[in-house]
Amino acid sequence: MKGNDMEDVYILAIESSCDETAAAVVKNGRTVLSNIISSQIALHTMFGGVVPEIASRKHIEKINQVIEDALKGADMKLEDMTAIAVTYGPGLIGALLVGVAEAKAIAYAAKKPLIGVHHIEGHVSANFIENPDLEPPFVCLIVSGGHTHLVIVRDYGEFSIIGRTRDDAAGEAFDKVARAVGLGYPGGPKIDRAARDGNPGAMTFPRAKVGDNPYDFSFSGLKSAVLNYINHAKMTGEEICVPDLAASFQNAVVEVLVSRTVEAAKEYGFSKVAIAGGVASNTALREAMQHACMDAGLSFYYPSPVFCTDNAAMIGTAAYYEYRKGVRAGWDLNAVANLRLGER
Repeated sequence: MKGNDMEDVYILAIESSCDETAAAVVKNGRTVLSNIISSQIALHTMFGGVVPEIASRKHIEKINQVIEDALKGADMKLEDMTAIAVTYGPGLIGALLVGVAEAKAIAYAAKKPLIGVHHIEGHVSANFIENPDLEPPFVCLIVSGGHTHLVIVRDYGEFSIIGRTRDDAAGEAFDKVARAVGLGYPGGPKIDRAARDGNPGAMTFPRAKVGDNPYDFSFSGLKSAVLNYINHAKMTGEEICVPDLAASFQNAVVEVLVSRTVEAAKEYGFSKVAIAGGVASNTALREAMQHACMDAGLSFYYPSPVFCTDNAAMIGTAAYYEYRKGVRAGWDLNAVANLRLGER
């Protein structure tokens, strides 16, 4: 299903679910002709996290320019596009609305089909961009600031969720621990960097198991254990070795993510494992998953870091397979902040 049995399909994709304003042009689902991302990280860092109202206003400021740059980067015009795609959930409602309104306006004016894309489906689809041999079915671990899902990708756009977080997402735990230990925002990359100089066995933090589903995740207990350690150290005047703490915390998260993903692949009989989402760019997670998959005889796939964090290329890739299946959105397409995977 690579597009060579029909005319080339060009998707102009828009992503604005959180604090990146992004647009991309994707050819036949797997060839990225342009991928423009306007990040707001510097703006939100002073607040220690994303401020939804500020994010929405910045999307309005940037979205036209980002789309123009994406078309220019692909050396194409709007009329050359086959369809317009946009993330419509889940995410920050105000931020999503900016992208959805823009995509609807462009599609209507240019008389192009409109395709609404689930943000998490986009993250999974990021794996298709650089891995031409990867096709469903496979097991995928999706880890980001807002989501921790373990899914079976049965076909393009068809998922079965076998595990999810019961409380904090993995990325959320990274952010909170980074803030508590003074590393700041965004927490994931800063914990990752600090951990490289630390000893992952220096401190023992809990690995929570969820009794009724061995593939569900829970990170609130781990987060609380780290915060308690920090508070106790402050009260007793004990100096905290930040690299050791970062490495020990990260090791606890990675161990849980990797063990459950590999176990699921073996139990369900899949030979391919992929990871996706912002936390999928974490070096310790990538290395540990690589080794565990190798030991278990599984093929391991992952996107480049630029396709792990929010981007529009992954939305264009997901949209291509929706387009091929005949999926189209109406002019009543709306943003859905808490859209569940598998819902339309």
